[in-house]
Amino acid sequence: MKLAFISDIHGNAVALDAVLQDIKEKNVDKAFVLGDICFRGPEPKRALDIIRSLECDVIKGNADEWVVRGVREGEVPSQVLEMMNKERDWTYSKLDAFDISYLGNLPSELELEFAGKKIHAFHATPKDLFEIIPQTASEEVIKEKLLVKEVDIYIYAHIHKPYIRYMNGKCLINIGSVGLPFDGLNKASYCIVEINNRSYQTSIVRVDFNVNKVIEQYKDLNYPNAEMLSGIVLRGKV
Repeated sequence: MKLAFISDIHGNAVALDAVLQDIKEKNVDKAFVLGDICFRGPEPKRALDIIRSLECDVIKGNADEWVVRGVREGEVPSQVLEMMNKERDWTYSKLDAFDISYLGNLPSELELEFAGKKIHAFHATPKDLFEIIPQTASEEVIKEKLLVKEVDIYIYAHIHKPYIRYMNGKCLINIGSVGLPFDGLNKASYCIVEINNRSYQTSIVRVDFNVNKVIEQYKDLNYPNAEMLSGIVLRGKV
């Protein structure tokens, strides 16, 4: 069974198209989406429509929550709060009531099992859509915040920096970001987990997409904060 996990699309439907084409070429059996579908990209509506068309399991990310109810004080640095709410309002204006209801009613985690291998998937941590747990976190923090269920593989997103780490016989994966990678490589990121009867293997996949097209979209659509977001897409980092 070959599984694909994607997340943090952030309204970058161009990158999403490229990732889904790669998934198709790799003959993936099932796909799962770990949140942050619309916010901060030039094509929020198209990105959301594509995700819904997959008819797969989707969970909520912090940015999906922001689209529904706005960015609140204390959730981001105070100096960017006003701009992020301008971005949120722009995104919200491109969606309809059904879209907002869909985002608001997404579940927050997935518990999966294939060929006896158990997977726990969530956006940031199982209990918090917003908390940041980086690759460099201590084993104690990771155990407390992420490894809260007894499974074989833990998969999360949110930090936009993919990695695979093994700890006490468990596999921890961050799948990175489809639309806004932060690790210095301006290629979309996602994860494949292939499970067989006696084994499993994991991999981070990086996919080229038309970076210049996305930058032009930010500009042409008068996206708030277009310069900063275009820079992230171009450099692959903040």
